Amino acid sequence: MEKSTREMIVETSRDVKWICKTLQRMEETNADFEERMRALEGWQSQKIGEELKMKGISAAIGAGAGGLMTLVLKFFLNRGW
Repeated sequence: MEKSTREMIVETSRDVKWICKTLQRMEETNADFEERMRALEGWQSQKIGEELKMKGISAAIGAGAGGLMTLVLKFFLNRGW
């Protein structure tokens, strides 16, 4: 049995409403996903910044210790020890 034009219009209208609702849910899911991704990216940037800071501090301490050792060695060598 063939559908009447009215039945086809009603069915098409229901399909369009379903598609619109589905697209809205997908957009909400995408927005939530993007928000979580931005939070993760921010956390990762912060962690990388902290690691770089610690590496810089370690390098500074190493350079300071090396410089101090050079002075100590010069002092002892100049004293003839």
